[in-house]
Amino acid sequence: MDSEDTLPSSLRAGAAALTEGEAVVYPTETVYGLGVDASNAVAVETVFTIKNRPHDKPLSIGVPDLSTAEQWARLTDRDRAFIDRFLPGPATVVVERNPDLPDALTDGGDRIGIRIPDHPIALELLELVKPLPVTATSANKSGKPSIRKPTALPQSIREQVAVVIDGGETPGGASTVVDVSQGVIHRRGADADAIEAWLAESSL
Repeated sequence: MDSEDTLPSSLRAGAAALTEGEAVVYPTETVYGLGVDASNAVAVETVFTIKNRPHDKPLSIGVPDLSTAEQWARLTDRDRAFIDRFLPGPATVVVERNPDLPDALTDGGDRIGIRIPDHPIALELLELVKPLPVTATSANKSGKPSIRKPTALPQSIREQVAVVIDGGETPGGASTVVDVSQGVIHRRGADADAIEAWLAESSL
């Protein structure tokens, strides 16, 4: 079912698949992600199925820029300042979500994580489908190690996605998850120390 093409044809194929409600595997500056149109409730359900992910574990969304983030979230001035400082980059900022997004993304909660990845392929893919948001979750089975190269992608996932975009091996690691409004880091990852310092300074 999957196709691994040379760039940019795989990007075009990936974008087409996303707009048709199908799943795509794509590289980021940390690990490979599993993407679907995050505004499509049926497509979102496929992510939970592919990953064997419990619904009480929310999904983040990826967008290419601040203006697209504004369409899917209600950002505060502090949220915007954080995005200007740290994104694109390996950080996930938790913000108030647009209620038009499927409840399954957040298990009915009113806040959602937003990523603007610092990876040329991921950004180009997001640009091609904007203003659609794309799920930003690792392309692995829930609880299993994250994937850094397409050859490590489990066959059970490969069979359920339309396109695998091969960007080579990624650096690995995890994004830092931060709720700027509450001044809380939920998960320490890349740039965590700098983010922690920014939170302290911006609260003064």
